[in-house]
Amino acid sequence: MATPTNPAAIWPTWQRLYPLYGTIARELVIAWQSCPELDRPLDSPPAEVILETGKWFAQMDRRIAVQHLRQFAQTSALMTEDVLKDFLNHYLHKLPRSEEDRDKVDFLLVQLFSQKMPHSSDADLSMGIVAKVLEPVLGPQSGSAPAFLKPLDDLIQEAGRTKTLNALFTSRLIERGREVKAKCGDHFFDPLSLVAVARFGFLIRRTFFRLMHQDLNAILDGLRELEEKNVTTLDCRRAQFSKDEPIARLRVLCQSWRVMFQAEYSWGQPLGLLVDLRTAVETALQNARIGGAKARSVAAAAGAAPANQPSTAKSPPSPASGGARVAEPKPGRPK
Repeated sequence: MATPTNPAAIWPTWQRLYPLYGTIARELVIAWQSCPELDRPLDSPPAEVILETGKWFAQMDRRIAVQHLRQFAQTSALMTEDVLKDFLNHYLHKLPRSEEDRDKVDFLLVQLFSQKMPHSSDADLSMGIVAKVLEPVLGPQSGSAPAFLKPLDDLIQEAGRTKTLNALFTSRLIERGREVKAKCGDHFFDPLSLVAVARFGFLIRRTFFRLMHQDLNAILDGLRELEEKNVTTLDCRRAQFSKDEPIARLRVLCQSWRVMFQAEYSWGQPLGLLVDLRTAVETALQNARIGGAKARSVAAAAGAAPANQPSTAKSPPSPASGGARVAEPKPGRPK
């Protein structure tokens, strides 16, 4: 779907997008004003109608931000592959283009590629594969990434070595990728540039989801182990929760985060809470394990004392210090 040189060629795309713009505006409470030119069934509009319609889309594009498109794409069944292609055709057709248009094209390319090729292995994801998948939008493309986008390959390799979600964000890897793309200027919209950008965005997105699920699993595993040690609450003030946060509530929260984090992969308050919660759980686990080791050591020393001498061993310190509270033994439960 090459960028049309004839302005009238974009008209069918605008006709299909018009009701979607209305849906997005209504669902996300965005100011909306109908377009008289598109309210009429015109198959071959005159130049002045195309001009006025272009002004209407430009106005709505200033109101509908990239986060609105992202939210709509992740929550509405209307954002199909064909609709993604129409949005891309619209933004690639626009002149002049803004930084916001660049961000929207960036997101839409990655979203389209993710829908068409969700199970690709990172190692096999070459420029050629990405170009082939995006051919309906960008036309046939071949070749390597432009030299000014080579830093994206370094960032992809760095992301592959990242072990935690916290490390991904503290490295500013996502922001550094945006800086590389911003320096491209209008060359960002060159077809081979868009192929390289889509490849980068898809792989970084995959890394983000891998690390996010890894953190959630680590938290859930940690909560399970703490419960086995009779820990019922955690000091989660660092993660903006209470000093005595029930483990059962934290488990439910983690399960809900699995759904919530599907729509965004930039640093924000919820992801900051996830990182801080993992730190709180790991701290509580460490303290519980240390407390358990000390208890076993004291018990062993007491068992080794001569039978005619009373044991002088002190009670072990509570494993709850530093973040975890241990439940009092219940009647009938082995102490």
